[in-house]
Amino acid sequence: MLGRAFDRLIAAQEGWATPLGNRLHGLLAAIFGRMLPLRDLLAGTWLGHPLHAMLTDVPIGAFTLVIILDVLGQPVAADVALVIGVLAMLGAALAGLADYSTTDGRARARATVHGTLMVASLILYLVSLAIRAGGPTSRALPIALSIVAYLVLAGAAFVGGDVVYALGNVVDRHAWRSGGTRWQPLEVGEIVEGSLVKGAVGAQAVVVMRSGDTITALHDQCAHAGGSLYGGTIVDGCVECPLHGSRFEITTGRRRRGPTVYDQPAYEVRSVPGGGYEARRVS
Repeated sequence: MLGRAFDRLIAAQEGWATPLGNRLHGLLAAIFGRMLPLRDLLAGTWLGHPLHAMLTDVPIGAFTLVIILDVLGQPVAADVALVIGVLAMLGAALAGLADYSTTDGRARARATVHGTLMVASLILYLVSLAIRAGGPTSRALPIALSIVAYLVLAGAAFVGGDVVYALGNVVDRHAWRSGGTRWQPLEVGEIVEGSLVKGAVGAQAVVVMRSGDTITALHDQCAHAGGSLYGGTIVDGCVECPLHGSRFEITTGRRRRGPTVYDQPAYEVRSVPGGGYEARRVS
């Protein structure tokens, strides 16, 4: 019941969050589009795991410690924890903005609500920190502001979790696909060298490529955001997704450029006597 009430409350914000998100997305996409190595660094392409999800644990832990230390009457330690939390929050925000620059649809609107709440929480924490730094005779106000900021932070974290768990943003699109080693018929038309050809291996849609006598295939659904690789391009031995520009090595499916942090399922292809092809997943 409570979860449904929260969901309705979040959904009611999409009226303002959608147009705001579209404007912010255009700006961030343009910025990170000129700094692809930075975007991939912040996204976690090098790590094989979304970096934002890792970094958010640090400020949440620090801000939880602030409340505990304030209650225990340890003002210096509480203030140090607050500074650490603010700095960690800024770092997590940078990683979040990199993810946001390649987020689409409803997930973008909800991510906008998440980001707005995070900014509000950060402002409250900064005000609390400024008051604390002034050495007030009473710490009641900055402590109260920290508690309110924490509640806003918790709400923002709830929305952020909703973006991932309910809408599947930045989730590996192939997490539940088994590998297997069984050869299956590959349904495909003429395979032209240097072009992507759409085919199917059982129920799985694939894109097929030829390089001389070698034929390989990748799953058609991009691991990053679920876009179709068919219609993409072949660049430096990689297939580039037309949706966000992720690149996957043709022969292995390994990620070579973000924003994806996941590899792409790859298939080995062989000719069969009498004509036609068979394929099996190799990664």
